[in-house]
Amino acid sequence: MIMAYNGKTPKIGKNVFIAPTAMIIGDVVIQDNSSVWYGAVLRGDTDSIKVGCDTNIQDNCTVHADPGKPARIGDRVTVGHNAVVHGCTVEDDSLIGINAVVLNKALIKSGSIVGAGALVKEGQVIGPCQLATGIPAAIKKDLATGIIETHKKRALKYADTARQHRQIHAIQEPSHDSDS
Repeated sequence: MIMAYNGKTPKIGKNVFIAPTAMIIGDVVIQDNSSVWYGAVLRGDTDSIKVGCDTNIQDNCTVHADPGKPARIGDRVTVGHNAVVHGCTVEDDSLIGINAVVLNKALIKSGSIVGAGALVKEGQVIGPCQLATGIPAAIKKDLATGIIETHKKRALKYADTARQHRQIHAIQEPSHDSDS
């Protein structure tokens, strides 16, 4: 569902898949070819949210912002199932793992991975092409720069899956029985 809030209506790019059970609320921009999966909530009620191109926000994720702390998610980013991205910046070609939490003013630099279940503290910076895991998140290793190509391929695979879901939902729209 796409819903205006306080005079702000979400802006949705071309070829974006928004699952029927996802909620997009308020000051939210989702750029072309991105996807927001089942049960995910992007709530731009206290500050803005921007999602780049070819990015996937997977099932049951929460993206939110606090006043003065907008949420920014770059191009070709994967935000894994049940992750929370709150008032932070996730740069291009990064991966936020399943059940990870990234808090206000944190910065995830391009090509990085926040491992499943990790907690990135408020204001914490994960450098480019680094793997961070644990509670709180700690840098475990530097990743080869080739990881960016892997992230791009993952994002494009999700974009293809999103196209299939858009087609399925278009085909399965409820018909209106003229006899009722």
